[in-house]
Amino acid sequence: MAWRLKQSPQVTQIFCAPGNGGIGEDVANVALASQEEIVAFAKKENIGLIVIGPEAPLVEGLADTLHANNIPVFGPSAKAAQLEGSKGFTKDLCQKYNIPTAAYGRFADAKAARDYITKHGAPIVVKADGLAAGKGVVVAMTKDEAFAAVDEMMGGKFGKAGVSVVVEECMQGEEVSFFALTDGKDAIEFGSAQDHKRVGDGDTGPNTGGMGTYAPAPVMSETLRKQVMDTIIFPTVAAMAREGIPYKGVLFAGLMLTESGPKLLEYNARFGDPETQVLMMRLESDLVDVLMACAKGGLDKVQIRFKRQAAVCVVMAANGYPAEYKKGSVIGGLEKTSCMPGVKVFHAGTEKQEGKILATGGRVLGVTALGATIAEAQKLAYKAVDTIDWKDGFCRRDIAARALKS
Repeated sequence: MAWRLKQSPQVTQIFCAPGNGGIGEDVANVALASQEEIVAFAKKENIGLIVIGPEAPLVEGLADTLHANNIPVFGPSAKAAQLEGSKGFTKDLCQKYNIPTAAYGRFADAKAARDYITKHGAPIVVKADGLAAGKGVVVAMTKDEAFAAVDEMMGGKFGKAGVSVVVEECMQGEEVSFFALTDGKDAIEFGSAQDHKRVGDGDTGPNTGGMGTYAPAPVMSETLRKQVMDTIIFPTVAAMAREGIPYKGVLFAGLMLTESGPKLLEYNARFGDPETQVLMMRLESDLVDVLMACAKGGLDKVQIRFKRQAAVCVVMAANGYPAEYKKGSVIGGLEKTSCMPGVKVFHAGTEKQEGKILATGGRVLGVTALGATIAEAQKLAYKAVDTIDWKDGFCRRDIAARALKS
């Protein structure tokens, strides 16, 4: 997002807190640890818009603090961010306002959750209620797996996020990421993508925060897109307003395309990773205009334009991810990718030390490419991956293969 915002003629300076080794090549990284420091910095630098990227600051109320200090902000209030911060809150909202989603139960007691699982059988899905960095979901194929997930989550694996759990039916179909923007009153579509959550080729191994993605999602016909807006997005925006907690920002809807139509899996209150990479690569509109309209109103006057090209993002992660992994390894060859037309390597868990890029996280690089088709974008993305010299990293070799089979 920082890379895309920098391309706006309206922007004179961008600061990123805390930033990383790659963002620092495009914008200025600043160390701001608290909401108070962010407010003081924004006032000192006369910041015109603050864009909140991750979910934790949203749930913690950073947007509320900025509003209270008359600083324009893109991102929902803490109460509105419950759409991501509490899966139970979202399920209850869907039930109340007839928004299509999976049948479910909410539990703060492990025995009650196990009883529900016993009654409904497997496969079944167990979710930690709160924020768990994209890892708090278990699709259990047996009752024993579901019991183990409940015990693990409620036993403290995800801290407060697992104090309560949601247990829901395992819906069948194809999963899609769908994005919409809202100013609390109006909402407009902001594209689609499909990601690969599991760590291994062929969608094997444990879930991760995302090992790669492609856009646009081939399965999202114009009819389906309209159906999602009419049955899920618009009703959600109206429901939040009716509840007295209007939602302003991006609604990242995880959908399941079932035989009976699209249903909501869950909401994210931010753009998401690695979906943002492919969205920003394809975006033609000025992102500043779009985000400012969400922050200040007037979204009905904004038009979103995307390039006709497709985009593919391949995530390079540290060996061992999503379990334990080593930090501090050196990544080479990045200068070669910067010379490749249609390629941008976005950084996640990196830092720059003495002119070298070091890996500091689990998911480290998002190697992203544009192409006339998904197949061309995929080929170019892997060509870029193969120029990167990082013996302590790995990636899936089948990102977007699902789209090429369809």
